[in-house]
Amino acid sequence: MADPASYRPAPGSVPTNPGVYRYSDQFGHVIYVGKAKNLRNRLNSYFADPSSLHFRTQTMLRTAVKVEWTVVRTEAEALQLEYTWIKQFDPRFNIKYRDDKSYPWLCITYGDEFPRVFVGRGRKHRHNKYFGPFGQAWAVRESVDSLLRIFPMRSCSDGVFRNATSSGRPCLLGHIGKCSAPCVGWVSATEHREIVDDFVSFWAGRTKGLERKLTDQMLAAAAGQHYEKAAVLRDSLEALKLATEKNAVVLSGGVDADVLAAALDPLEVAFQIFHVRGGRVVGERGWVADRADESGVGELIEDFLFSLYSDELGFTTDAGSTVPPEILVEVAPASGDTLAQLLAEQRGGRVNIHVPQRGDKHTLLATAAANAAQSLALHKTKRAADLGTRSRALEELQEALELPSAPLRIEGYDISHLQGTQVVGAMVVFEDGMARKSEYRKFVIKSFEGSNDTAAMDEVLRRRLRRLVDDRESMNAEQEEDGPPLIDPTTGAPRKFAYAPALIVVDGGLPQVNAAQQVLVEMGLDSEITLVGLAKRLEELWIPDQDYPVILPRASEGLYLLQRVRDESHRFAITHHRSRRSKAMLESVLDDVPGLGEVRRKTLVKAFGSLRKLRAATVEEIAALPGFGTTTATAVVRALSSDSGQVAVNVATGEITEL
Repeated sequence: MADPASYRPAPGSVPTNPGVYRYSDQFGHVIYVGKAKNLRNRLNSYFADPSSLHFRTQTMLRTAVKVEWTVVRTEAEALQLEYTWIKQFDPRFNIKYRDDKSYPWLCITYGDEFPRVFVGRGRKHRHNKYFGPFGQAWAVRESVDSLLRIFPMRSCSDGVFRNATSSGRPCLLGHIGKCSAPCVGWVSATEHREIVDDFVSFWAGRTKGLERKLTDQMLAAAAGQHYEKAAVLRDSLEALKLATEKNAVVLSGGVDADVLAAALDPLEVAFQIFHVRGGRVVGERGWVADRADESGVGELIEDFLFSLYSDELGFTTDAGSTVPPEILVEVAPASGDTLAQLLAEQRGGRVNIHVPQRGDKHTLLATAAANAAQSLALHKTKRAADLGTRSRALEELQEALELPSAPLRIEGYDISHLQGTQVVGAMVVFEDGMARKSEYRKFVIKSFEGSNDTAAMDEVLRRRLRRLVDDRESMNAEQEEDGPPLIDPTTGAPRKFAYAPALIVVDGGLPQVNAAQQVLVEMGLDSEITLVGLAKRLEELWIPDQDYPVILPRASEGLYLLQRVRDESHRFAITHHRSRRSKAMLESVLDDVPGLGEVRRKTLVKAFGSLRKLRAATVEEIAALPGFGTTTATAVVRALSSDSGQVAVNVATGEITEL
């Protein structure tokens, strides 16, 4: 392993022009290729503090023994040269966006005399035609099984085919009409290939021509009084229409396109792609990968499209290329025009990369985005549930923060409000690296109004820690009386606030951390509870009274755990704030309803919870509430239906009024 300092370029020797750089190992193999608008700034970032780099980047720097660069005139030229070198050198440290799943393909062995159809996985082979990848293998097999009645092509293995040929007897599929039995000469090689071509046409989305063809054959058979053949063709036609209906059109006009969406957080990114051929979604696939740097969505999409089409992981079009004529994305790639030009050269035709703003394409893109977000959430759930991963995360935090033991109980806090109104706080609890939702707590800040997150955090921490101190004092008194120390005598439930957290996480930098630490000091808990702040921009850990943050590696499981705590507290606080704001809007709208006093107003708020649910209620549902009658319920419904159903919030005063 080489020391990166041994081959670091001399200060000032790297130009500030756009260009492409490449790292090589001791054998002269190119192991990484990248581009930059400013070569000096980009290369200097590699030789900064190693702990701030992704683990993959650290390994690459230790594997390399030299770095070289080539200056170009524009960023577009840098993109083109980077693409060329990645294709040429196949650097092993460039992200390939390969996940841990093997997606199924539908394969037709076009190179055989009698082509065979089967569902398989793995790499593609020459002379075969592929459709996919697909999400579920069983769904593809079911579709193939139903289509073999319409297109009875060969689906048996080579061994079964040879045995049938030598014995002169077809297999079961031939007898039940799911194979035309070319093995025993029921059809010739030319006739069988025509069946294969029709099967391929269906999967390519060209169903209208097949329907016309079957209809003409059926009418011709009926005219020639071949009624049995006409009946078979009729059944095939009905089956084809049924299969076509299942594969619904999502984009009109027979569009061929790939629809790509991304979901990301500071540490990971998930991609979801829908392959649309002939206006139908014929394949889909998802990837989850670590984020090696702070690249934006446009740059991530650009890198992903490079990897997808250079490795030919897409869905093959009629022209034989995995690059479709249209690519729909949420955010335009960083170098969209140049990327489109490169892909057009690979496809052999024009490629349009654009962001749809409305219509069916925008709707399909939103669906892909929802699937990407779900994939990322599912990946996080699986990662968080792994016992080994959680243990490693706690050990990393213990080492990085110099704790006496692993932080088995972690509490996260966050504040939420709208222009200083409806200020609320939230506390989330993680034990052994897993969320303990039964111990989440909500706080309503009533002591002040305004956008002062530091003061709000001060109140939340004081209330929670005061409860801890009080419970401990009560426990000590009960122990002297031989009472159960962890049981609340009033409720009979365990005293959950009597357990002190090993680590408290707040959202923010050094000012927020120092203010929160003051609460711990005043409560006398600073010696047993560690406090850290997690800043969003660079994911830095700020410790009280320290001028410099602790920076965990981007691939650190400890950082991932703290990020989950921070994000969960943020989500919980926002949910609580929105709930209170909705109820405040509801109470404001009900102020002018005649005959509706404070008690009845609270009854409505408790029963329906939001203005939207109350507007959807009928007179009978409202009249059934305690203290209500038909007259009052009618007045409520009339008051709610007399306006447009909208409200306005005065951001200066927080006053809520109807529009």
